[in-house]
Amino acid sequence: MKHLFVSIFIMATIYFLACATDAKSQKPLNPNGDSELSLLMRAMFEDGMKMKAQIEKGKKPKVSIDVKQIHTAEATDPERQKIPQFDVFAQTFVQAVEALQQAEPEEAKKYYNGMVNACMNCHQYICPGPTVKIKKLYL
Repeated sequence: MKHLFVSIFIMATIYFLACATDAKSQKPLNPNGDSELSLLMRAMFEDGMKMKAQIEKGKKPKVSIDVKQIHTAEATDPERQKIPQFDVFAQTFVQAVEALQQAEPEEAKKYYNGMVNACMNCHQYICPGPTVKIKKLYL
């Protein structure tokens, strides 16, 4: 019984140390930390790349992200999010995604690029860093 307890204790210690080491090895991509908004936008980028591939195959793209979270997700720099233009850009993006979702497959490319333009317009005005990455989304 004593050996069983010692074995379980050792295994649990190894497990927790491995988890702690793994968590420390994952550094945030943003030097200021990963905000809700930056994580959401990275997820939207990945979703956009999937939609791009779907459109290239002639399929109707599927949006798997709740893009309306853009209105409530906390930004890395909350001051940038407080300007009135942010709300306008965010709403324009949401509308572009909704239009894409309603588009027929043969119109998807046009509406998809409109969605990417909404991303680009906001980032050119508010936070230009990701524009290089956003360009990869265009069809």
